[in-house]
Amino acid sequence: MAIDERYQPEQVERAAQDYWQERRCFRVTEDPQREKFYCLSMFPYPSGRLHMGHVRNYTIGDVIARYQRMRGKNVLQPMGWDAFGLPAENAAIQNKVPPARWTRENIDYMRAQLQRLGFGYDWERELATCDPDYYRWEQWLFTRLFDKGLVYKRTAPVNWCPNDLTVLANEQVVDGCCWRCGTQVERKEIPQWFMKITAYADELLEELDRMDEWPEQVRTMQRNWIGRSEGVEVHFGVEGHDSPLKVFTTRPDTLMGVTYLAVAAEHPLAQEAAKWHPNVAAFVEECRHLETAEAAMETMEKKGVDTGLKAVHPLTGDRLPIFVANFVLMGYGEGAVMAVPAHDQRDWEFARRYGLPIVPVIHSDDGSPVDLKQGAFTDRGILVDSGDYTGLGSEAAFRAIAADLAERGQGRVSVHYRLRDWGVSRQRYWGAPIPIVNCPDCGAMPVPDDDLPVALPEEVSFEGVVGSPLKQMPSFYKTTCPKCGGAAERETDTFDTFMESSWYFARYCSPDNDQAMVDERAQYWLPVDQYIGGIEHAILHLLYARFFNKLMRDAGLLANDEPFTRLLTQGMVLKDGAKMSKSKGNTVDPQALIEEYGADTARLFMMFAAPPEQSLEWSDEAVAGAFRFLKRLWALAAKPEYREGFGYETADQRRTLVEGFDWTTLTDEQKKARAEVHGCLAQAVRDFEKYQFNTVVAGCMKIMNVIGGLPRNDQAIRADNEPLSRNLGYQAVLFESVDILLRLLAPIVPHIAHALWPVVGLGQAEAVIDAPWPEPDETALVRDTLKLVVQVNGKLRGSIEVSADAARDAVEQAALAEPNVQRFIEGKGIRKVIVVPGKLVNVVV
Repeated sequence: MAIDERYQPEQVERAAQDYWQERRCFRVTEDPQREKFYCLSMFPYPSGRLHMGHVRNYTIGDVIARYQRMRGKNVLQPMGWDAFGLPAENAAIQNKVPPARWTRENIDYMRAQLQRLGFGYDWERELATCDPDYYRWEQWLFTRLFDKGLVYKRTAPVNWCPNDLTVLANEQVVDGCCWRCGTQVERKEIPQWFMKITAYADELLEELDRMDEWPEQVRTMQRNWIGRSEGVEVHFGVEGHDSPLKVFTTRPDTLMGVTYLAVAAEHPLAQEAAKWHPNVAAFVEECRHLETAEAAMETMEKKGVDTGLKAVHPLTGDRLPIFVANFVLMGYGEGAVMAVPAHDQRDWEFARRYGLPIVPVIHSDDGSPVDLKQGAFTDRGILVDSGDYTGLGSEAAFRAIAADLAERGQGRVSVHYRLRDWGVSRQRYWGAPIPIVNCPDCGAMPVPDDDLPVALPEEVSFEGVVGSPLKQMPSFYKTTCPKCGGAAERETDTFDTFMESSWYFARYCSPDNDQAMVDERAQYWLPVDQYIGGIEHAILHLLYARFFNKLMRDAGLLANDEPFTRLLTQGMVLKDGAKMSKSKGNTVDPQALIEEYGADTARLFMMFAAPPEQSLEWSDEAVAGAFRFLKRLWALAAKPEYREGFGYETADQRRTLVEGFDWTTLTDEQKKARAEVHGCLAQAVRDFEKYQFNTVVAGCMKIMNVIGGLPRNDQAIRADNEPLSRNLGYQAVLFESVDILLRLLAPIVPHIAHALWPVVGLGQAEAVIDAPWPEPDETALVRDTLKLVVQVNGKLRGSIEVSADAARDAVEQAALAEPNVQRFIEGKGIRKVIVVPGKLVNVVV
């Protein structure tokens, strides 16, 4: 089979992709007789163009999927679009185009880019989260969770942009202002829908210990986010009030050092004080304009004002001032903290600012006093000045104080979580409508199944609209109550887009089912065997997906407890030492790269430049080097042995030669070359399992060099190109080595491997994607001779080649006879000779 002498990537890649598409090579169905492998990369937001982070992420996934396919597994690799979100809405406002149209045009463009890169997706499973037949099912599940009490509505403090009239995530607040319009953000209490993720906190935490194929860094981040801590709920009395002020503390051993309490600006006590004290009211109003992010609150200046109210210490009866403070959030615990300035740095800073007492009640373990001039003493130790608890260690004091509080009815041991219920409401347009009808008589009512989906109107205009157009569309929000039939209004909030990305992995298993969220096919495919995505999704997306999996399991839809068995978090793509970004002006356009060098060059560079989990530094020179390697690979097909045939014109003929060849008849040099190839293959097999694709590529380059220097006994071709000797040993090693090389490279550079396979392969299958994965010949790895380094007093002085079965005495004699070694032992006494079999000889003089 003749091919063009010049490597032309665009033609090669187009032909391969046409072949895969015409034969539906990557379409899969369930087959209980075959081992399945579900390979999934986090799906992209359809922003309009792929960036290099996309290319790297999806190349890693495609290489893994193609490798597992060649291992004989039934491989599912789907693709879709995380299509809802604020960026589309903002682009629509800017370009005066409905978000639906903008989004779908971007999807079409990006799909073509992914296809141009040759990714082996089952496109028949493609989904877009903005399609009603997709979000219909999360609406369906939401109504079920509503009935179970796992979703609820309550007011909660949020970051509110008064200009855009929407809630902002903490990440969307920059220096206290809206990231989009620059308006100062307010902290506002508004009604929000929540999903009760805290009901699954223990299970989400406990299972992390069994997820040993996830990076430890990700598991640690999730543990910290869930933040389980054991402590004591302490009840402080409040003068003039019947109800106690409840606080949670992990350090009840410091209880005797409390000198004041602090409450959030939204706390009922703060609101009460604001009615009577103008300075409190002014401070409460000031707190409305602060961020709600914990990180921001940790770094902000600690400020507060005395409410005038007094708390009563549950053990001593002391009267303690109650402050309203900017570092206390209502959404955490009861919105109140007990302050121990001597043993908490934040409390210490606040006390110093307002001249409040700092009373040490913990000394170090050796009993020595602590210096509180520079800051708080936060370690555990021995209690002092603590009444009956003086002299106890912190752990013993925890138990004793907790027991006494419980006996008095003024506290109890409690487990506290940093994790809070998931607020899923967004006051924007471009999202899935929340399936709730608000009736003035019946309250919040779930939309009946027959009325799902609640479809989002797609033909909308933002002209003159502030906030969500849904709130100004009576045709959308006016409806009737499903219970009483009276006039009612639809919920105009839409879901947080994390809702859609939390279950898409399951929908891929049965995307064409219009009767259920998922069906029995999910039992075959799930859990996902390999999930790939950035470390930036380590907490929210991955935690929400784990939560959603458990919700679906408990609804009888899934059998698996966890959605993703193995997780790979790929590193960033850097240029000039910084992450690629438009703001830094250091981006590289994947489209331009593909047009210049081809998709295979881009894929090869991405896999060779760094291991998947590490950052990749962009290098124009390395990209050009990858292209040169592919041109060398292409040139193999121009060798006379393939071009002229010499009796081996077809793959079947070449395979017959290789399979029937007596490898013991090779020359020593040919045996050595074959051993090197099979050694590289054996290492590549191990490296593929560890996803060390950079060393796989390095091994392939070494095989290429072995092929280029493959020794021949005599000239195979005369000047007139007539066969003089077929030199069967040379040709057998050549054919086998090239075949191994192509199969190793097929997952990484599938297009060129596809083109060269019928020309230089051994024909185990029609196409290389259907060829079996190569396995090393162990007999080829058995060496007749060994090369050993020789040291004198531990310093390298030479090398020797000995028979693989040489006796120790023979190895010693060869080492001592090596000319350069003799120079360094001449005239010296030999104390001993150390032989490390297969590695080295060390002569001690």
